[in-house]
Amino acid sequence: MNRHKGVEWDKVQAKLEANPEKLWSLDDMESTGGEPDVVAYDNQRDEYVFYDCSAESPKGRRSLCYDREALDSRKEFKPANSIIDMAADMGIDVLTEEQYRELQQLGSFDTKTSSWLKTPADVRRLGGAIFGDLRYSRVFIYHNGADSYYAARGFRGALRV
Repeated sequence: MNRHKGVEWDKVQAKLEANPEKLWSLDDMESTGGEPDVVAYDNQRDEYVFYDCSAESPKGRRSLCYDREALDSRKEFKPANSIIDMAADMGIDVLTEEQYRELQQLGSFDTKTSSWLKTPADVRRLGGAIFGDLRYSRVFIYHNGADSYYAARGFRGALRV
């Protein structure tokens, strides 16, 4: 309930009913293990913000490289998809570093896994991508080659309704 101070659920429901495609996205977030939840209300845009709030990186979104370019560059042992393509298919945005740090203020997430994050263009141009996790009670942001993928690394999404 600490994430829901001041949330008026009838207004959330009305927003969702007025935007059925967002319900589809929330269902995709849920079915892939993300446990989406309302984490904020943006007064300026009159939107509720949902993040994946599963304790660990969503199970149905792991073992993926960063983007299509990274996927296409792999000669062998290609993962099934990329996080950028999967997020687009789901109608969600990959969390940014700032959003990931906001999420970590709400609890302890990714203590055993890690999550790819929206990577700045200058890092991506050089072949890298960033990810985050929580270790030793601290949020760490790291880098990897964008074409890498791991069974314990997925991605978390954000949805505005």
